[in-house]
Amino acid sequence: MIKEIHNKLINSEITATELIKGYFQTIDEKDNQIKAFLTLTKDSALEQAEKIDEKIKGGKEINVLEGIPYAIKDNMLVKGVKTTAGSKILENYTASFDATVIKKLKKQGAILLGKTNMDEFAMGSSTENSAFFATKNPHDLERVPGGSSGGSAASVASKMSVFALGSDTGGSIRQPAGFCGVVGFKPSYGTVSRYGLIAMASSLDIIGPFAENVEDAEIIFKSITGKDSMDSTSQDISVDTNKTQNIQNTVFGLPKEYFQEGLDDKIKKTIEEVIEKIKSQGATIKEVSLPSTSYALPCYYIIMPAEVSSNLARFDGIRYSSINDYPNLHDIYFKTRGEGFGEEVRRRIVLGTYVLSSGYYDAYYKKAQQVRRLIAKEFKEVFEEVDFLITPTSPTFPFKIGEKVDDPLSMYLSDIFTVGANIAGIPAINLPCGKADNLPINMQIIGPYLSDFSLLNISKTIENIIL
Repeated sequence: MIKEIHNKLINSEITATELIKGYFQTIDEKDNQIKAFLTLTKDSALEQAEKIDEKIKGGKEINVLEGIPYAIKDNMLVKGVKTTAGSKILENYTASFDATVIKKLKKQGAILLGKTNMDEFAMGSSTENSAFFATKNPHDLERVPGGSSGGSAASVASKMSVFALGSDTGGSIRQPAGFCGVVGFKPSYGTVSRYGLIAMASSLDIIGPFAENVEDAEIIFKSITGKDSMDSTSQDISVDTNKTQNIQNTVFGLPKEYFQEGLDDKIKKTIEEVIEKIKSQGATIKEVSLPSTSYALPCYYIIMPAEVSSNLARFDGIRYSSINDYPNLHDIYFKTRGEGFGEEVRRRIVLGTYVLSSGYYDAYYKKAQQVRRLIAKEFKEVFEEVDFLITPTSPTFPFKIGEKVDDPLSMYLSDIFTVGANIAGIPAINLPCGKADNLPINMQIIGPYLSDFSLLNISKTIENIIL
């Protein structure tokens, strides 16, 4: 889709201004129901579009992303634009600099339409934890879009943006992409700079794209990846070291732990049908085992809250938000955090503080880090036998709004198939592969560490097989 729009722009079939106006009109028509956006950047978007039109009229070449409208999750900083992270504590915060991914997209000429709704500080699986409003699933307005990047997923699924960026800590790109029926790609940890992303759990967070197809996701990933001096965990990934995968020479692993009780029968049946199609194209399918899979979710829900407890300590009522009329410093600290943070955020801060506390650190946090190494080791060993893994993205269809709000454990289980890739730091992608009862069915493909471009290549092949 990105290349199609690009060709229309350079052939003067459409102007960038017409394109941007068209997308804002779609937002006007649809977003009062879907509620994907928190902030729109209409004036700057139209101003940028006019400059691109002048450039094209002047016969100058434009980049493939130049003039392409996109949206971003509201935990990435855009200079001069409100950045709330879906929280009341940052309700009036305006960013003073651009995140690295924004700098890169600005340089490429992509046009920002606005900031999308999210679970507060990216904590949630439904976008119901936003301090402002719940986003709805474009396929069924009574259902959730997934989370925490639900606004970004919904904006692409409802054609209110060509692509969007989200962040993935335990499945927050792939799960909403699955619920909304779009492509969602979580890159290898460190391949995209986190500078300017409001931190949730620093050793797990990664920024990635939502798109209508894999080719678009690849274009976006290429434009945002790379080493950044502002993020010491970032690194370069070479396209040349990732050979294009021929499906006849590819071995796919099916981890038996991902196809057990709890997986919806319709999802299982559809994925099995796709696997048969892949097999008929000459691919090898092999059952494999990741024995520590059952520990991935509890491991995640120790490490993540511990890092949340540390990262969110900076929101003390003095920095980032205005001080209310509290009489003393004690009240500024305690009342600001008590009133500014929502229930789920407070729950995770308390849990994280507990697992890091004296007497419990060794029993919980240290043990979870040991399990993390074991999970990463198992993935590494499996990838010595197979090239990629095929799994479901989520065990269920999108659930109804309000259905799991009072049951956090049930909500956490939405990420059961996605957290493993974050714990191991490896790339994974959500692919739409069918529909049932007018709701999307999706599958996940997981690759070894830094196999991002190989994973995207094989995903393009599988996407064509599904279509």
